[in-house]
Amino acid sequence: MSIKYTPDHEWLKVEGAIATVGITHHAQDALGDVVFVDLPEVGATLEAKAIAGVVESVKAAADVYMPVSGEITEVNEALRADPALANTDPMNAGWFFKVKLSNLSELDAMMDETSYTAFSAS
Repeated sequence: MSIKYTPDHEWLKVEGAIATVGITHHAQDALGDVVFVDLPEVGATLEAKAIAGVVESVKAAADVYMPVSGEITEVNEALRADPALANTDPMNAGWFFKVKLSNLSELDAMMDETSYTAFSAS
């Protein structure tokens, strides 16, 4: 398992050809209290950089971008029922969706934790 990060403040936990996607601590901190999430449809095939969903907070609404190309295999219904999970446990229980990767090489352009920490601090 490896964890990758995007410049849009999404994380991916990659296990084989499946990646679990969510927003980072930095993103949820910037958003404030999350009150609603719009998740993609299971079975949808999206290209990298496409809008996969929306997260709304008391401060703002933000698009959630597809970090990689692939097919949505699962969405986090617990997050839909309790959007605050994106704040309280963004890297675990607050995950958004799982995607079956269609192009593993897209992961090569993403940041590791060290690079992301430096990026988000700037």
